[in-house]
Amino acid sequence: MNSSIVSIGLSNPGAPIPQAEIARFMKLAHQLDETESRKLGFFYRKSGIDFRHSVLNDFNKRDVGDFSFFPTNEELTPFPGTKARMEVFQQTAPDLSAQAVSSCLSQVGEKASSITHLILVSCTGMVAPGVELQLMQLLGLEEDVERYCIHFMGCYAAFTGLKLADKILRAEPKAKVLVVSVELCTLHFQKEYTEDNILANSLFGDGAAAALVRNSAEGLRINSYLSQVFKEGEQDMAWGIGDFGFEMRLSKYIPALLDRGISDLKEVFEQKFGLSTIRNFAIHPGGKQILQKVQEAFELGPEVNFHANEVLKNYGNMSSATILFVLDRMMKDPKIGGEILSMGFGPGLTLETMHLTKQ
Repeated sequence: MNSSIVSIGLSNPGAPIPQAEIARFMKLAHQLDETESRKLGFFYRKSGIDFRHSVLNDFNKRDVGDFSFFPTNEELTPFPGTKARMEVFQQTAPDLSAQAVSSCLSQVGEKASSITHLILVSCTGMVAPGVELQLMQLLGLEEDVERYCIHFMGCYAAFTGLKLADKILRAEPKAKVLVVSVELCTLHFQKEYTEDNILANSLFGDGAAAALVRNSAEGLRINSYLSQVFKEGEQDMAWGIGDFGFEMRLSKYIPALLDRGISDLKEVFEQKFGLSTIRNFAIHPGGKQILQKVQEAFELGPEVNFHANEVLKNYGNMSSATILFVLDRMMKDPKIGGEILSMGFGPGLTLETMHLTKQ
């Protein structure tokens, strides 16, 4: 029997915010003239995103006087520093995570007290004592639960969490491992009007996802996985801690780099996963162009990205949590069966690949 993802629970903060409302906020925040405002509006309309969620209440406010996190003036000064953003993370991430876990466990009738290992994944917030300890208290987990934290690895980090869960189960077959990803990306909005910031501000949303991994003949069986680093793209996707939140370097050349990189790896994928026999793909929806380039690199039809595009459309890119939203949809889709090749991308430029079977 192999380790399997037997259930996935999801949660998002607040009501969905229309992408057009976020664009309006960004025009104000960047203090754009009419010409630049039109360009930004067009860019947002072409993003493939209709809605996003945020733990902040300011993005759909029409009057700056109603802001509760950002300063109540049109210059947004003084701009919130990293400390203020991490305080919001500490206040909101545990409850959001707990909602995802409760949904995950209730779907399979599992009690929180049966969990033996807890893996917390987040690249948008770090605090100690950590969210995983607060989560233990909220859920009533046993005090001897083994805890692991995976921080700052970016959008592919959920794969790292799932791989760790698989390795734990290989060593301890009776373990029940909870992988929890919580990403509050909108805390890190950057005011400076640069190409990197424009792209990042247009894509990211907030969400949490929890996956229960245990030895089972049901769910998504974890077969194997592969890590690759494209050194050529090292400076095109990066993530650092700045004075005003975490700063993302996100080049417009990433889709083309992935296209070339994946094309070069086709033979490796064939030997490792039997690529030519796989019909189902779960691609991290890092952006509309990324999904399209991956599809083209594998010479596939647009239908393979249906679920990924739906997640992107309704939630945006929620960093590491996003792939679990995609896998949840595929688990619940009766039309999908058999092998699934899942991929995520992140700083480095790193590609994580996991071969699954829907049982």
